[in-house]
Amino acid sequence: MTIVSDYQNDVASYWNAERNAVNLRLGDVSGIYHHHYGIGEVDWSVLEAPDDVREEAIIAELHRLENDQARLLLGHLGDIGPQHRLLDAGSGRGGSSILANAAFGCQVDGVSISQTQVEFANRQASERGVADKVRFHFKNMLDTGFEAGAYQAIWNNESTMYVVLDDLFAAHSRLLARGGRYVTITGCYDDVYGLPSRAVSTINAHYVCDIHPRSAYFRAMAANRLVPTSVIDLTADTIPYWELRQKSSVATGIEDAFLDAYRDGGFQYLLIAADRV
Repeated sequence: MTIVSDYQNDVASYWNAERNAVNLRLGDVSGIYHHHYGIGEVDWSVLEAPDDVREEAIIAELHRLENDQARLLLGHLGDIGPQHRLLDAGSGRGGSSILANAAFGCQVDGVSISQTQVEFANRQASERGVADKVRFHFKNMLDTGFEAGAYQAIWNNESTMYVVLDDLFAAHSRLLARGGRYVTITGCYDDVYGLPSRAVSTINAHYVCDIHPRSAYFRAMAANRLVPTSVIDLTADTIPYWELRQKSSVATGIEDAFLDAYRDGGFQYLLIAADRV
């Protein structure tokens, strides 16, 4: 695959070098490795666990919340069966793809511009005995080279902020079968509040990304034959994850920015599902 811009090279370099404990230690709990956040009510009793097991309990709880987030996304993909083919765009270390195969028994392709992530994810699929159904590819999600109309569903889990949305949805619209489903979970800033807040700018700098305004998603979908069927505001559901992560040994220092951004109302965590028409 060819890296087509300096920015893509920066993003690939970031994820090739990334070894954050918040991704690796959580994945070690079950062997399912994610690169996204969590949702749901926290079991705060983990903070009262005995000293010798408290940190292990916190890590397991954070991992439960990130698995719940992935399962929520997968639950919006529609009526998926073993005969279908799915695409995980920006697949990271592969956790969502492996969960999708376990849930539906179907073929899943994951793509990432990080060769390190692709190699890691393919090892996980092989170790789990699903490499015949779950394959990860060193490809750009804007230009995968996969055949048109091949996919019944495509998702981005916290990866849309690395690309131009019109380019992304044009690529997805080409790959989706007529009537297929697209789902994303993403952070976006609320246009009502104007330009991105200082906290959102801090998040952009930390992850080498460019968080989009909420309205940009719906404009780009409308321009590319994607009609929203569900829009769910998960902001209140993700704040407890960040509050727990802030108290853990795997905190990275970005937790305050996320909490400030969510609490001041200018930043939202959305699930958007859309059908290809």
